[in-house]
Amino acid sequence: MARPLGESHKRFLQTMMVNGIIDGAKARALHRHCCETHGAHYAHDKLDEFIEVINAQLQPMFMQIRKGMSEEDGLQYHALVNMAETDVTRMSTDYADNELELFRKTMDLIVDSDNGTASSTDILNCADSLQTKKLKKRETEHVLNRLVQDKWLNEKNGDYSLSTRCIMEMEQYIRMLYQDQVKVCHICHNVALQCQMCENPTCGIKIHTPCVARYFKGRTDPRCPACEDFWPHEIPDVYRSPSSQSETQSTAKENTAPTPRSTAQTRRTRRS
Repeated sequence: MARPLGESHKRFLQTMMVNGIIDGAKARALHRHCCETHGAHYAHDKLDEFIEVINAQLQPMFMQIRKGMSEEDGLQYHALVNMAETDVTRMSTDYADNELELFRKTMDLIVDSDNGTASSTDILNCADSLQTKKLKKRETEHVLNRLVQDKWLNEKNGDYSLSTRCIMEMEQYIRMLYQDQVKVCHICHNVALQCQMCENPTCGIKIHTPCVARYFKGRTDPRCPACEDFWPHEIPDVYRSPSSQSETQSTAKENTAPTPRSTAQTRRTRRS
């Protein structure tokens, strides 16, 4: 029998329902806030167990708080996902048929690309060939802005990529629809769109850019983990988010903070 939700669990779930997706640092902070607010037992290393209690109650509703990694920076995120619908039909209540068709075509462009992105120009060109109803340029730009705001797409310098939330919710659909095109990361085994690829034609494994940074960190002679060929791509630095850095700094301050002096000690010091 599933353990009933406490008030701390309910508050955590309500926040997830409002935000949809939050990064790992915010999830840990939210866990602590919910426990302390409602007087529940808090342990900093028990977030996964805390979420398991919530997921047990969400299972009959085909919902789940899932953990995943961002392809862009390698940070972990927690997202509230719908397990019942795995394709874009889940978006039908918020988007018209031609807007969903545009999103599907955008996914096609992203998956077909070498770097996991699609340019705004290519997407605008697709809008002229929609089967449902063509979209004008301004309408297309409006739909793209909504898809970014709703966290289905990311946009950077006019290039669009699938968001962390989108990949987490639709990974099964992406693997099924693009099974001949999509490969998984050799390191983390999740769908790899923004990644580096081994140039050995008999190998061709893909590794997420953040996974590349962690796997090859400190190695002067990077070699493909599958075929041992030299890895010719630039090795990026391991990314650390400002929130995780501030977490580390605040923890360090707590650990090095001086012990408060008693009132009596303060008085004796003043007298001397």
